[in-house]
Amino acid sequence: MNTNRNARILGLFSGFPEHHFNDAIEEVLQENLPKRDSIVFISADPENYAQNDDDRDGMHEMFAERKLAFAEKHVIDRRTSAEEAVKLVREADCIWLMGGESTLQIRLIRDLGLDTELRESKAVILGVSAGSMNLGRTVAYIWDDAPYWYEALGFTNITIKAHYKEGDWFIPRLLEMSMTHPIVAMEDMSAIFVRGDEVWKVGKMYLVDKGQIDPITDEDLKALR
Repeated sequence: MNTNRNARILGLFSGFPEHHFNDAIEEVLQENLPKRDSIVFISADPENYAQNDDDRDGMHEMFAERKLAFAEKHVIDRRTSAEEAVKLVREADCIWLMGGESTLQIRLIRDLGLDTELRESKAVILGVSAGSMNLGRTVAYIWDDAPYWYEALGFTNITIKAHYKEGDWFIPRLLEMSMTHPIVAMEDMSAIFVRGDEVWKVGKMYLVDKGQIDPITDEDLKALR
């Protein structure tokens, strides 16, 4: 079931280690961002203000170098009042959930009352790393000694783990958690897009399910959506 009812398109990214979009991702953004008055970044490190400002500028530059610059760019963190945050989300053409600590980001969103605002938004909604995780219904939180699941925003039923590389330390934890819920492990420079009843992938990713890791297809993603 597609739980994202209003966003123009939903984009889940793993990471951009070289700080550039590839051509395939740019093509989707070009098609879906005809209006670019305002982009809003939601922090996943909400008290690190200087870094948030730098990341806002750096991530906006990824759009600008592809001729997708916005007239205004903003970041929501712990400096932002609930009233201002709601206004920024309502006026945004694109909302980007940043990478960092996923639990801090989901707490910020809920503290500022942005859950409903995000669901009602007709903007392009994107997430990277922690932000992509929080766009799903559930997050596999693997960083504690006792990994656990938590409920996130529910824009899609796809649960992701970003920055996947063969042989990484967290793979045994993913395999264990996949016994109760499938996880999509995404390599960097990959993306999942959800638009209406459509879902498709860009780049390399894998389905971790019932203790097995296998390449994933668009049909697999559609079944998870």
